[in-house]
Amino acid sequence: MKIIAGGYKGRIIEMPGGIRPTSDKVRESLFEILKNRIEGASFLDLYSGSGAIGIEALSRGAKKVVFIDNNRKCASILKANLAKLGIPGSSYNIYIKDCIDGIKTLQRAGSCFDIVFLDPPYYTGLAKNTLIELSGCDILTPNALVIAEVFKKEGLPEESGIFKKIRSSKYGDTLLEFFRK
Repeated sequence: MKIIAGGYKGRIIEMPGGIRPTSDKVRESLFEILKNRIEGASFLDLYSGSGAIGIEALSRGAKKVVFIDNNRKCASILKANLAKLGIPGSSYNIYIKDCIDGIKTLQRAGSCFDIVFLDPPYYTGLAKNTLIELSGCDILTPNALVIAEVFKKEGLPEESGIFKKIRSSKYGDTLLEFFRK
């Protein structure tokens, strides 16, 4: 998979087997929507897999990215991708743990994010549960944006905890749902 734009544009990253990566079209559309918010942002990539979304954020100027995924093989490939691209360790953190537990860990550490992206496995209810967990934790800046990637038939409610849906964009079978406090 190629990085689409920014400082690492055109560079290839490895993809672990057995995951559903976010397509180039969806990544390009997502970052076109985020273009005025990404520079200098703190970015949380939940269910990060290969890290393609978070790496794209770093490539486009995000200040810091935190990656969370419970799959050790994915984390190993993510670490290799970051090293291959020469991304400095001060630009990111990787947590190999369940995303719900990871959110609690970030709250205890006093972390705060401008943008949260979550892309859990489809048909698991994890997108909704993660939004609820984020609602109960104080890890978002006042104007933070939370984006969930879900299957088109798995759309999320208009309101979830403290979040209200502000945008929904469909790309084939993929739906990007945007929420704000």
